[in-house]
Amino acid sequence: MGTSDNSGKAGRMTRRALLGTGAIAGVAATLGGPGAAAPRAMPDNWDEEVDVIVIGSGFAGLAAAHEATKAGASVALLEKMQVPGGNSIINGGVMAVAGSDQQTKMGIEDSAELMLADMLKAGMGLNHVTLARTVAEHSVDVYRWTVDELGVAYKDSLTHMGGHAVPRAYSTSNGSGSGIIVQQLAKLKELGIEPRTRTLLKHIIRDEDGRVKGVEVREKHAYRDPESGDPKTIKARKAVVLASGGFGNDPIFRMMQDPRLTDELDTTNQPGATSEVLREAMNIGGILIQPSWIQLGPWTSPDEKGMGMAPSFVQGTTASYGLWINTETGERFVDELADRKIRADAIIATGNKAIAIADAAGFKYAKGRGTKVDRMLETGVLTKYATLEEMAAAHDVPLEPLKSTIKRFNASVDAGRDGDKGRYMQADQFKLGDGPYYAVRLLPKVHHTMGGIGMNVETQALDVVTGDPIPGLYVAGEAAGGVHGASRLGSCATTECLVFGRIAGKNAAAEENWG
Repeated sequence: MGTSDNSGKAGRMTRRALLGTGAIAGVAATLGGPGAAAPRAMPDNWDEEVDVIVIGSGFAGLAAAHEATKAGASVALLEKMQVPGGNSIINGGVMAVAGSDQQTKMGIEDSAELMLADMLKAGMGLNHVTLARTVAEHSVDVYRWTVDELGVAYKDSLTHMGGHAVPRAYSTSNGSGSGIIVQQLAKLKELGIEPRTRTLLKHIIRDEDGRVKGVEVREKHAYRDPESGDPKTIKARKAVVLASGGFGNDPIFRMMQDPRLTDELDTTNQPGATSEVLREAMNIGGILIQPSWIQLGPWTSPDEKGMGMAPSFVQGTTASYGLWINTETGERFVDELADRKIRADAIIATGNKAIAIADAAGFKYAKGRGTKVDRMLETGVLTKYATLEEMAAAHDVPLEPLKSTIKRFNASVDAGRDGDKGRYMQADQFKLGDGPYYAVRLLPKVHHTMGGIGMNVETQALDVVTGDPIPGLYVAGEAAGGVHGASRLGSCATTECLVFGRIAGKNAAAEENWG
């Protein structure tokens, strides 16, 4: 489907064409659409009725529930885990905004078109362009919404995330996605909506007429026991919104897409980032697109589990004010501000023999940004060395090539242009100078799944046979596919989830009441 416009009835595929792409794994059973997976029997009596059902309580799900409620719909917000927030609550709290007030204040020229160009470059041109454009064009509006409607607080500076042409990422004041999630939950509570935790989606009920009309769930569900809990049916008089996230913590499903991503590979995702909602959406005729594009985070460390603390220092400091070094050669091996795929692939190409380093000035900068560097030193993920020689010896780095690498970089700072790797030079770019020096070992981890259920710009889920919207079914956030193509730019997920979550909630609430 490439970069085609998937809005409305556009981008239809025949069964033969779909099978011929080789891009869709595990969907053969759904190729007959609603008829291939027999429609589920409609309950004689529903246990509960609401207007809109939202599955998932991350950025997208909470935004959908918020807008649907504000539009006057009754909403059931369902979350399978014991606490709400999903991956969103543990993310880095950064949001890409193109053409913001802060950029104007800092003299940075930016636009939605430039952000779109960056997204397409990182995505290797595989993005569904209309979806990516929607994210870029709505980035300022959704940022303002988080401030004016939700009361989210951000730092007065911008972070330069890898792959972006210019600094454009706002960071929450607490440096975490919780800075947005907590505010979303508080506003929803004011509206009378609270997530129903430990509620597992078992089935999406799509009737013989092709319309999604409700769900079957298990309440009081015990995580990792799919048959636990009390069965319940909930009627959706208007629509169901799937905002269940990706499958980064589902080794079996992700290995179906990329056999290299075994359970031996760590992930930044929370335990609930699994595939059952996607599987059920496929089972009722939803089309799964681009599932094999799975992003590894390049700023993680083998010296801690999961996301950990390393990314805040590696990306926030060393990518702009330090260097990434191949420990076998003593040289830089990548533009430290390239997109995530480029950098992760480059680390793997070194044999995972790479470190991110900063000097005393870099450490001071990180501490001034609120990075938990002292805690990182305590845990050992960040290591301090009195001299360059000491650091080189500790990591078996050849000293003279390392000195030459630093000398060339410092000359690039004087010239205002990175002659080695073409890295963007910050307005306050400083040289690597005096010790002590600080280092983090690098090892990529599974971070984001680009594939998901296909949708149009109205966030309607698309049928695998017809390419038409599935009546009564919407999808948003990491559960949707096509926005990012081959690789997602950092900080764009927060923007995407909030933009499409809001659209999904508004459109779901505007659906005609079927019964």
